[in-house]
Amino acid sequence: MNNWQGIDSFLELLALDGPSGHEDAVAIWLSHWFKAAGLTVEQDALGNLIARRPAADPGDDRPPTVLITAHMDEIGLMVSHIEAGGFLRFVPIGGVDPRTLPSAEVTVHGRKPLLGVIGSKPPHLSTPEERKEAAGTERMFIDLGLPELEVREWVRPGDPVTIRRRPLRLLDDRIAAKSVDNRASVAAVFECIAQLSSHPLQVDVVFAATVQEEVGMRGAATAAYQIRPDLAVAVDVCHARSPGVSTERTMGMGDGPAIQFGPNIHPALFRSLTAATQAAGLPYQVLVAQGATGTDARLMQLCREGIPTAALGIPIRYMHTSVETVQYQDIRRTGQLLAGWLKSLNRSVVEGFLCYFDV
Repeated sequence: MNNWQGIDSFLELLALDGPSGHEDAVAIWLSHWFKAAGLTVEQDALGNLIARRPAADPGDDRPPTVLITAHMDEIGLMVSHIEAGGFLRFVPIGGVDPRTLPSAEVTVHGRKPLLGVIGSKPPHLSTPEERKEAAGTERMFIDLGLPELEVREWVRPGDPVTIRRRPLRLLDDRIAAKSVDNRASVAAVFECIAQLSSHPLQVDVVFAATVQEEVGMRGAATAAYQIRPDLAVAVDVCHARSPGVSTERTMGMGDGPAIQFGPNIHPALFRSLTAATQAAGLPYQVLVAQGATGTDARLMQLCREGIPTAALGIPIRYMHTSVETVQYQDIRRTGQLLAGWLKSLNRSVVEGFLCYFDV
């Protein structure tokens, strides 16, 4: 049984805080949903949440294993030290754009959650040189509005900090929120599971909600090493078109998932995914990655003796800001793509991916 409720469940997921290295709240929430879908769930030593859906009839031989990852962490901040007056200095966790931070509301996850705002020197009091450039994080601070002694009672250097932003529903099933990267892909995994709920598969499928992608794809590396899959697919987000950005590096929002292609991608998997998408009558796009992709696929491809790997991208706007914007239709179609592809797999198909030519 699967009780994933589409956009409503996605909005709940977006509201959770889970910066890299502090994904526990997200993992607990996801564990409930994986179990409700009938999957067995475990958590590894790094924090990855591993959910397994075995093949319907394994027979005498071990069925091929397919690993599908979607990282559950988000970018964030971390307290670096406490200044006189109780002001907090901080450093980024992951690729935070400091231009987006002044005046942001935040939650400091100390001994208890504390609300604050990010401030910086006002332009009236800045030097002419300072006004010429955007302030970096070294010129910002978090103001909790509390006396210094109380701040030091509740806050320690190393405490994580997250941006406070309520998910916002826009027109045409579009959603803006702080953690669309990469909760959109986690939602696509659940859409896939819903599509597969009553369909027997001929492969073992392992869904991994990975940790610490934003600081180096670390969770995917350990998950792939432990699971040792025959094939792997990383589901992540990619850049959607918006004014002022290159059309060569962006995908159309609402035009379906992007299937990545390049040296990081196994060519047979790329052909297989595009064929499954065409067979299902789903729209899709091709995203060319001339080197390593900035996804879990980057390290999974190199794990152990090498894993045939593919990557899917869900187009979003304003990546690594608190208003990342996605169209839910693209999430749903990504889940449908994955489900249709998994249904097409069997031992002979998978074995065909494992070599380029006869030797």
